Amino acid sequence: MKIRRITTEPISIPLKQVFRTALRTVTTLENILVNVETDSEYTGYGSAAPTAVITGETAGSIADAVAHIGAAIEGMDLAGHELVFQRLNRCLVGNNSAKAAVDMALYDLLAKSLGIPLYRLLGGNIQPLETDITISLDTIDRMVEDSRARLAEGFTILKIKVGNNPELDIERLEQIYRSVGSEVSMRIDANQGWQPKEAVYVGREIARRGIPVELMEQPVAARRYRDLAYVKKRVLLPVYADESVFSGAEALELIRIGAVDGINIKLMKCGGIYNARKIAAIAEAAGIPCMIGSMMECQVSVTAAAHLAAATSTISIMDLDAPLFCSSNPAAGGISYRGSKIVLPDEPGLGISGFNGSSHHGVKRS
Repeated sequence: MKIRRITTEPISIPLKQVFRTALRTVTTLENILVNVETDSEYTGYGSAAPTAVITGETAGSIADAVAHIGAAIEGMDLAGHELVFQRLNRCLVGNNSAKAAVDMALYDLLAKSLGIPLYRLLGGNIQPLETDITISLDTIDRMVEDSRARLAEGFTILKIKVGNNPELDIERLEQIYRSVGSEVSMRIDANQGWQPKEAVYVGREIARRGIPVELMEQPVAARRYRDLAYVKKRVLLPVYADESVFSGAEALELIRIGAVDGINIKLMKCGGIYNARKIAAIAEAAGIPCMIGSMMECQVSVTAAAHLAAATSTISIMDLDAPLFCSSNPAAGGISYRGSKIVLPDEPGLGISGFNGSSHHGVKRS
C-alpha cells in the first residue's frame, strides 16, 4: 500500500462556550483536516490543532508542513511503515502537530489494511476510558455554576483551570469544593501560570484547608525544569508535566532530575502515536503514570488519542473532553460519549469513514 497524495483542509467550529486558561482564550476551534490517499481502496484521516502559544504552530504553518511531509513520504510503501515513520519525523524539525496529523492517518491506514480497529493494532482495548471535564478559568461564581452543571451531566472528575492569581485560585477551588467537592474528584491545571513559590503556596494551602485535589498539572513555566522539581519536592499532591514534555528526551530529563510524578502526553506536542508510545514506555520504565490529553482538537485527533489510551496501561488518566466543547463534529464516525465514558468505534482504523461536507452544521471550511 503506497502513499499517493496528502491533502489538507482548514475548518472552523464555534465552541459551545468560551474556553479560557492562564495562557489563552478560545471561542472557535480552528483545525486542519488531513487526508492520506493510497494506491489501495483505503484513505487515512487525521487532524491537527494550531496552538501557537504552546507548539508554535499556526494553521498556515501546519498546512505548509504537511505539504513538506507529503513530498518526503509520497511514494513510500506502508509495508515498511517503520521507515515511513522515521522519514516523517526526520524530514523537518519541530512542526509536531502537523506530524501528528499525518502520523494518525498512517496508523488509520495500517489498521484499515488489516480490517481491525486501531486499538487492536496498538495492543487491544485493555481498559475503560473515562474522561474528566474541564472547568475554564472564569469568575468564582461562573466556575461553581459550570461545575454544578457538569456534575448534573454525569461527570465525576473535574479538571479545574487555575493560574496567574494564587489567592483567587485558592478561593476558586474552595468554593467549587464546597459546592460539589464531595461528589467529584478534582484536578488542577495552572498552564504555567504560577511562579515556583506561588505553586508551593497553593499546594500547601489547599492541603491545609482540606481541599482534596488529585494532582497539580504544569504549575510553572515549561522550560524551567528545576522549578518544576522545586515544586514537586515541596507539595504533597502529585505534580504532572504537560507543556514541559514534547519528546522522549524531555521526559527522560525530567525523570532524571526528579521533577515529575506524571506526564501528560498529547499527540499535538509529541508528533503523533509513534512518538507518544515512546514517551509512555519511558514513563513505564521509570514507574510513573501518564495522562492523555489534547489541545482544542476536533473528534478526529481525539479519537486517535483515545485508541492509544485504550491500548496503553501506563496511561491511566484521560483528559479527552475537547470535542464536547465543539458545536459540531467534522468526522463521520469516531469516538462517542456517554456522559464521561468514551466509547470506541469497532470499525477498522480510527473508525472514521470520511469528513462531513461543508453543509455540515456549524463547520466552516476555508
